[in-house]
Amino acid sequence: MRPDHHRELRLLNEIEADEAVTQRGLAKRLGIALGLTNLYVKRLIRKGYVKVVNIQKNRIRYLITPKGIAEKSRLTYEYIHYSLQLYREACGILRTRFLELAEDGRKRIVFYGVGEAAELAYLCVREMDLDLVGVVDEDRTGQRFLDMTVLDPSVLPTLAYDCVVITSFTDHEAVRRRLEQLRAADAVIVTLRP
Repeated sequence: MRPDHHRELRLLNEIEADEAVTQRGLAKRLGIALGLTNLYVKRLIRKGYVKVVNIQKNRIRYLITPKGIAEKSRLTYEYIHYSLQLYREACGILRTRFLELAEDGRKRIVFYGVGEAAELAYLCVREMDLDLVGVVDEDRTGQRFLDMTVLDPSVLPTLAYDCVVITSFTDHEAVRRRLEQLRAADAVIVTLRP
């Protein structure tokens, strides 16, 4: 999905949710500059997706037109299609990586990091003949990760595992240094990147 289509979809969703929203409010919700928000809103108005109604001297309200509703539906379908395609590709890459680990005899795995990458990795581990023996994350210790409690990385020496898989998008080198401090052998530290 093109980034501008994604922004248009998010803008249409926000306008539909709150017709009295201001451009400043839209910019804040979307995390983009006010000037860029103004550009996108004007583009939506020019395309006929949004209509501006004056309700007071200095107040306006944005309304999604029937054409805007149709476009929002089309963009939502495009977003879902893109997301599923991305999910399939990511799972394919993860399956390949985990298959390599299994073929090397590394079947007892610990995840280092909690987030979207860990969730996808978890689904792949469940499909294969692998055993997730623990999930560690300094920032999420004690919280739940699906059906497991997240542990502090300091417990790594007490776990029986074949490899630690870094399942976060944080600085992998910093994680490696932390694992080395915990005496996790470099040979058993694996990233999801091929």
